[in-house]
Amino acid sequence: MSDAYDLVVIGAGSGGVRAARMAATYGARVAIIEEYRVGGTCVIRGCVPKKLFVYASRFSDMFEIASSFGWTVDAKFDWPTLLANKDKEIDRLESAYVAGLEKPGVEIIRDRGVITGPNGVKLLHSGRELSARYILVATGGHPQIPEIPGKELGITSNEAFHLKALPHSILIEGGGYIAVEFATIFAGLGVDTTIIYRGDCVLRGFDEDMRRGLEAGLTERGIKLIYQTTIARLEKRGTDILATMSDGVSAPYGAVMFATGRRPNTHGLGLAEAGVKLHAHGAIEVDEYSRTSVASIYAVGDVTNRAQLTPVAIREGSAFAATVFNNTPTTVDYSLIGTAVFAEPELATIGLNEADAATHDNIDVYLARFRPMMNTLSTKSERVIMKLITEADGGRVLGLHILGPGAAEMVQMGAIAMGMRANKADFDRAMAMHPTAAEELVTFKAPSYVYRGGKKQ
Repeated sequence: MSDAYDLVVIGAGSGGVRAARMAATYGARVAIIEEYRVGGTCVIRGCVPKKLFVYASRFSDMFEIASSFGWTVDAKFDWPTLLANKDKEIDRLESAYVAGLEKPGVEIIRDRGVITGPNGVKLLHSGRELSARYILVATGGHPQIPEIPGKELGITSNEAFHLKALPHSILIEGGGYIAVEFATIFAGLGVDTTIIYRGDCVLRGFDEDMRRGLEAGLTERGIKLIYQTTIARLEKRGTDILATMSDGVSAPYGAVMFATGRRPNTHGLGLAEAGVKLHAHGAIEVDEYSRTSVASIYAVGDVTNRAQLTPVAIREGSAFAATVFNNTPTTVDYSLIGTAVFAEPELATIGLNEADAATHDNIDVYLARFRPMMNTLSTKSERVIMKLITEADGGRVLGLHILGPGAAEMVQMGAIAMGMRANKADFDRAMAMHPTAAEELVTFKAPSYVYRGGKKQ
């Protein structure tokens, strides 16, 4: 078999797979190199298994309120069953990804690829050398672990999907997506859960009302929150791990998890030697077409650190293939990217948060807080929070933020309207569907408050 290709992709995650498949459908001879499993972080040990675990953890909430609807529930949870069923689904998805690549003729190479020049890639295990008109780097990222004594005693999200048994307690360091999502999972499955975070509230950068609402929801579920503190040292103590905090306090936990951010997988790929420029934090520097400083080498996805989200990587992979192999120069619009945090309560958002919107111009803020209908027969006090931010006097919708059941599904649909530059009147025109939580978004009569000249009134 010839070792010359039109495109060699390094990394078979969401972005790389989409680029390879589309390039092949455009007639290119394509090889994709993957040293672990086809599907990447999202499919194998990220978004997909995490969402399955979130579903599992939500049953405890349902059981809690079941009696208010007349049900008597005697339930028990089995961790090995969840793991086995999760693994079965991941295997199915990986097979589907492989089939999706093989159908248009992409060659899948199970090895580690290192760039040897503008048009060369060497396979480390087999020693085979490939040549390519174009090289696409789509190697994603990896969890960052703090440089502290005993760091090897902790786990990351990678290992959390393969624990042989649930710990009796867990300390999770971090305040972002991964930290709050796994706190929700472990707490929902009966693990005594604590979050430790250097900031003063989880989810830095999100709308403040959403942050505080999620904080209240986590606390209601029994999750303990330790702020403005970090882990300074880990030590083994019998079957537990003794964590010493930066404030000097020590406590034992069944497990310790680091959710302290992710870094691009660029080490050992030969990028610098090939002349590819990297940012200070290791991400690959690219232009609007995902092209690096070397004209024949491109990069998409988390390895570029533009927006670390699977749908963004997929869109970048599609744009790359259209640009390079279909003579259709295509860029990705990063101005309106929705995102969801599958904690409990669920949070989803798109557009500007209140603080950022207030710095742009005069704005109106519509805010609603209410108990979800599911909880009205019970004693649960948790609130849904919905916020719509518009330009002043019913202008264009600038931000949509929802905390509560089904938040991600609602925001995904709201993203369509916002992408069409909908204004408040467009939302008002929609007939309410009753009884739903989403009807609040189309029945706001007047702003809850406004900003004029950057000041809240």
